[in-house]
Amino acid sequence: MADRGGHPGAAGRAPEAGRPDRVRNVALVGHSGAGKTTLVEAMLAATGTIQRRGRVEDGSTVSDFDEVEVRQQRSVNLALAPFMFGDVKVNLIDTPGYADFVGDLRAGLRAADAALFVISAVDGIDGLTRLLWEECAAVGMPRAVVITKVDQQRGDFDDVVLTCQDVFGEGVLPCYFPVGAGDELKGLIGLLTQRCFDYSSGERVECDPDPSFLDQIEEQRGALIEGIIQESEDEGLMDRYLAGEDIDVKALIADLETAVARGSFYPVLATSVPHGDHPGPVIGIRELLEVITQAFPSPLEHRIPPVTAVTGGPPKNIECDPDGPLVAEVVKTTSDPYVGRISLVRVFSGTLRPDTVVHVSGHGLEDRGHEDHDVDERVGALTSPLGKAQRTISACRAGDICAVAKLSRAESGDTLSDPGTPLLMAPWSMPDPLLPVAIRAHSKADEDKLGQALGRLVAEDPTLRLENNSETRQLVLWCMGEAHADVLIDRLRTRYGVEVERVDLRVPLRETFGGPAPGLGRHVKQSGGHGQYGICHIDVEPLASGEGFEFVDKIVGGVVPRQFIPSVEKGLRQQMGRGVTTGYPLVDIKVTLRDGKAHSVDSSDMAFQAAGALALKDAATKVPVLLLEPVDEVAVLVSDDYVGPVMSDLTSRRGRVLGSESVPGGRTMIKAEVPQLEIIRYAIDLRSMSQGTGSFSRTFLRYEPLPTHLADKVAAESRDD
Repeated sequence: MADRGGHPGAAGRAPEAGRPDRVRNVALVGHSGAGKTTLVEAMLAATGTIQRRGRVEDGSTVSDFDEVEVRQQRSVNLALAPFMFGDVKVNLIDTPGYADFVGDLRAGLRAADAALFVISAVDGIDGLTRLLWEECAAVGMPRAVVITKVDQQRGDFDDVVLTCQDVFGEGVLPCYFPVGAGDELKGLIGLLTQRCFDYSSGERVECDPDPSFLDQIEEQRGALIEGIIQESEDEGLMDRYLAGEDIDVKALIADLETAVARGSFYPVLATSVPHGDHPGPVIGIRELLEVITQAFPSPLEHRIPPVTAVTGGPPKNIECDPDGPLVAEVVKTTSDPYVGRISLVRVFSGTLRPDTVVHVSGHGLEDRGHEDHDVDERVGALTSPLGKAQRTISACRAGDICAVAKLSRAESGDTLSDPGTPLLMAPWSMPDPLLPVAIRAHSKADEDKLGQALGRLVAEDPTLRLENNSETRQLVLWCMGEAHADVLIDRLRTRYGVEVERVDLRVPLRETFGGPAPGLGRHVKQSGGHGQYGICHIDVEPLASGEGFEFVDKIVGGVVPRQFIPSVEKGLRQQMGRGVTTGYPLVDIKVTLRDGKAHSVDSSDMAFQAAGALALKDAATKVPVLLLEPVDEVAVLVSDDYVGPVMSDLTSRRGRVLGSESVPGGRTMIKAEVPQLEIIRYAIDLRSMSQGTGSFSRTFLRYEPLPTHLADKVAAESRDD
């Protein structure tokens, strides 16, 4: 379709679907650079939703409207692009293709009823796309494949189809194949219709295929029909086909929809959208729209996630019915300093209307800064978002997606339901953020605004974990990767006007005694009037790792009055918290109070607290004080191809590899014990080593002595501080 001029993103009245069976919710999935955003632009232009296509390079696309996306020229947010094709409303969900933003991608899959994998004819399939295919398979998500950039010189449609079949399975079969290649690409041939769609004139012209393609059409059409009928399990149609009967195209399309909805058949399409040095015609968009609206499942055919009462109990029987009980889910939350909080909501049952009260149920992710909540809130205006534009709608019915304003407590993943019968939808899985990034406010003014800004970021991003480490006195953002961290810091600056600086992360170390030692604490001060007097003698012994602190009272004869013995212990514990050499907490020691002196007038609780602390510091001067570092148990899941490099890398990080075991799908789980100091940036390094296919988890195990050369370095740094 030729460009018609006008401003990209210009939108008319918001599309509304009258019934769930006239809705298609489709998530676009694929690696960064595959052409998802460009494909969205082409479909919006083809349906007249926008007047002309925007370009990623110009920052003028509908779905990449965030300032960060415009600057970086890549998607970092989930974006909704609704349009009408015929009488069917399609909600396209454009998801980020970079691994750091997998949280938005999983949210998009939750809101969708089918996934359209976008694969470049030039670049093929990467490791992340394979993992995403497996994720979709695990939840039974219906899938299809669209191969983009088939007009480029290095693009090879047939080769990518073979790769898809090898990686994704035999259910991957093309519904069209291109006529010509590169600059000579003329159009497509439909295998079911056996018609050629010629775009060489700039318009779509339907005609008979060239006789030279008849053998190829017959061979591929036969394989396609057999695949459709087999996966749809239509035995009657199979019998007719095997008997040589000419099957009506409408019957084949109906079976195609059944096969796709079952999640076992994956049609392949081809598209070409002109850009940059490739100014040719738009090819394959009409065909793609027809497959989406005719062969993709509606919300009625997609299983609703388990729903229970807020108080628990067996799952409720919830169906996609506009007249049923309200069950909706906040898929994505965004915060704007001027507009406030906007929630993207998928309605699974019932009808959501503006200016009504709903119950907001939150799962609570306290470890990530999300409070559990159970509150009633009034819904503001309902809109249908298209880029920056928010177009008002009168209602959002079961199966549809909309944006909701003024839900001040709702966060991503929360459930909206009727206040009379509050319900809770089972959450979708979210990956753990494993890259710690320490930040500090640039100025006092920034510090005053930082808390509120971070609260808003946490509310809209479930993959972000906020930690205020009391030991290291650092504010730490746990992120999915470097790009994720950069986007968060950029948003603090541009959206909330808060400047922050990245600082070196401090790992919480510990101190312990390297051997037994006596200690004398003498706190005697007399400056006129009431003085301070407390003397104690202690013996310190190291304990085994993890045994903590043991205090033994061996005072005889009342040399330290009974009321001051707890004061000595309190002083010891306070000094242990402050450390004795480097400022890190002291652990795993036994302290025996064996002697002391008191004064009938000047002794006090505070005097003996000070004496206990001084005694511990004195003992620390008589033996080596060891630094302990935290050690994590790490489980790394990688493709078999990367087992050797990953094991070698873990060893180079002072890790101890405990073993490995095979995991289905050609992968291996490696378990190791690794010091935390060595895996601060492991999330980035593992991704680089494994071509984006590796993942890991970590669990604190114990503290172990830090090697001498590293301990000396830490001690020197602490003296400099």
